[in-house]
Amino acid sequence: MSPTIILADDHPILLTGTKHFLESKNFKILATALDGNNAYNEIIKKNPDIAILDFDMPKLNGLEIAAQCQLKGIKTKIIILTLFKEEAILQEIGKTIQGYILKEDALKEIEDCICQIVVENTYVSKNMKASIHFSNSQKEIHNLTATEAKILNYLAKNLSSSQIAEQLFISKRTVEKHRSNIIKKLNIPPTQNGLLLWVQQNSQLFNT
Repeated sequence: MSPTIILADDHPILLTGTKHFLESKNFKILATALDGNNAYNEIIKKNPDIAILDFDMPKLNGLEIAAQCQLKGIKTKIIILTLFKEEAILQEIGKTIQGYILKEDALKEIEDCICQIVVENTYVSKNMKASIHFSNSQKEIHNLTATEAKILNYLAKNLSSSQIAEQLFISKRTVEKHRSNIIKKLNIPPTQNGLLLWVQQNSQLFNT
C-alpha cells in the first residue's frame, strides 16, 4: 500500500512540481502547505505516513516541525528538503527526521528515499555522500587515541564540541583540535560536514 504524504515548501512552483511528480508515481498526497504552521497543522489533522518538508520555511522550519512531532508523539516520518548541506540537519538523522535530500537531487532520489524510510531505514542524498570519503576500516578506528575515540562516540550521540568539552573537562578548542586529528587519521576530506557524515555512515564500527 502506498504511503500517505503531506508536502510543504514556501516556493509554490517547487511545491507543485514535487506534488505532480509524486502523484505520477502513484503516491497519495493528502495536503500541501506553503509555510511551517500550516504544514504542522495538516500533519496533526491528517496523520500522514510521511511529511516532506522544506527546511527553510516561514513560521516553522522543517526541523522545528519534526521536533514538535516527536514531542507530541506523532509517528509521521519526516523527510527534509534543502538547497544546502546543513550540519543541524545531519545531526537529526535517525533522531527526529528519517530523510535528508538536497533539492537539486529531489526528483532523482525522492522515490528511493520514501521507499527506504517506509521500511525503517534512513536516507541521505547520494550527492552528499559522494563528496565524502567513507572508510570501513576497523584498523583506522584503532589508530585513534583514547580521547579521540571518546570524542567520536560523543559525536555519534549528537553532542556539540561545547558539550563534549564539558563531558571531558577540556576546552572547546582542544575538542576542535582532536576533531581535526580524527579527520586526518580517518582520511576524511575536511569539508564542513565531513566528520558528521562519516559518523552517521560508520557508527557500527565503534561503540556509541
